[in-house]
Amino acid sequence: MNAETAVADQGYHFNVMRRALDEIDAAAETGETLSLDALAARMQMSPAHFQRLFSQWVGVSPKRYQQYLSLGLAKTLLRDRFTTLEAADAAGLSSSGRLHDMFLRWESMTPGEYARGGAGLEIRWGWFDSPFGPALVMATDKGICGIGLAADTGAEATMADLRARWPKATFREDPGALRPWVQAAFGEATGEARLHLIGAPFQIKVWEALLAIPSGHVTTYSEIAGAIGHPAAVRAVGTAVGRNPVSWLIPCHRAIRKSGGLGGYHWGLPVKRAILAWEAARADAS
Repeated sequence: MNAETAVADQGYHFNVMRRALDEIDAAAETGETLSLDALAARMQMSPAHFQRLFSQWVGVSPKRYQQYLSLGLAKTLLRDRFTTLEAADAAGLSSSGRLHDMFLRWESMTPGEYARGGAGLEIRWGWFDSPFGPALVMATDKGICGIGLAADTGAEATMADLRARWPKATFREDPGALRPWVQAAFGEATGEARLHLIGAPFQIKVWEALLAIPSGHVTTYSEIAGAIGHPAAVRAVGTAVGRNPVSWLIPCHRAIRKSGGLGGYHWGLPVKRAILAWEAARADAS
């Protein structure tokens, strides 16, 4: 198989899996579990071929994945996979740790640069496939500064959302320049994914705390508030989590409520629930 055929197959498989995950997620909303035969029929595949392809892509069987997508997922994660950020930091799971099977390095913008609203910055952007639908990725010459997931919000709203965060920047479409970082970010290639955190100082503290949460685990908004030295600022932490511009790489989806509720998610709760289930399934399969 040549490289061109392999890329075409990956695109086809991605679209099949996207449809399958949409079917599973929709069923999970009503408490329904789809049989392997039913899912395979909807994908117009034999059950054996669909199960093999799904397991290769997600890391577990369709049946197992649906169990992770159950409405009790957040409470189960909070009980079994809760991470105290002090312990995570002590174990080296933050800046020096391994995240999403690749090495991540970041630097942040100074407060003065942030206050200028992106003036003087050139931000390149492009659309890419991700495990959770179309992803709009933006980057400066220092690293990825924005990832928006458009499966729930739509392409136009996602573009407007990210551009509004740096209103005085210059934007240029250039997916080729971003591809190596994006491939590392979504585990499609080995390498280092670089981040450029553009936000207010308090926001950046919160985002740095999020980076300490291992894949397949969760923490709470109050835990983050304590970790950054502002234990009473739970509401402000929640706002900063919601303003995270780099979804997936800065894992705001791993912050949930102390009660076990999912909380909000800027790109749609179905996307958050699917990401948490995908990560938990892969963590248990490894």
